[in-house]
Amino acid sequence: MEKIHSVEEYIDKNQKWKKELSFLRQLLIETVLEEGIKWSFPVYMLNRKNVLGIACFKEYVGIWFFQGVFLNDPKAILVNAQEGKTKAMRQWRFKNLGEIVTSKNTIKNYIEESISNHLDGLEIKPDRKKKEIAIPLLLQNRLKGTIKKNFENFSPYKQREFCDYIAEAKREETKHRRLEKIIPMIEAGIGLSDKYRK
Repeated sequence: MEKIHSVEEYIDKNQKWKKELSFLRQLLIETVLEEGIKWSFPVYMLNRKNVLGIACFKEYVGIWFFQGVFLNDPKAILVNAQEGKTKAMRQWRFKNLGEIVTSKNTIKNYIEESISNHLDGLEIKPDRKKKEIAIPLLLQNRLKGTIKKNFENFSPYKQREFCDYIAEAKREETKHRRLEKIIPMIEAGIGLSDKYRK
């Protein structure tokens, strides 16, 4: 994923969804939220904490509510994009500008409620329990000498990223390809996602 430095750049790079992103952005910049870029996506914050985000994908553009689980959602518009992983975040997906324009007032209400909930301190914090890191056998077999030492020097989070990267591959050949990609990174002390971080 290419590093994005501004919301304008994000919108310009996603011409297919330019009108939709611009419309959602306009709704958000009319609020008290501060606009920024995190993970190469537009994010809207209050007191430096994430409240909302916008992003586009192949089939839809969406608005993310970082603590969306607390929103009144009587028509069940919001979805959990990562069921079983994400406890608080919810998203509202749109397939075209017409859907956004038609829902403008409801979107504004959800935005205002998100800000209000944030100010009221409603928040589900990420589970910070230390989980045992399950190192895939393929990786275990390569963790020797310097590679092992460098791997152990990574934070548990970064170790887990490497392990998940291999474990989540469905095909054996993909697992092997991914292993060969990460071994030089481990040798160099570079985390899997370091290039995406500021």
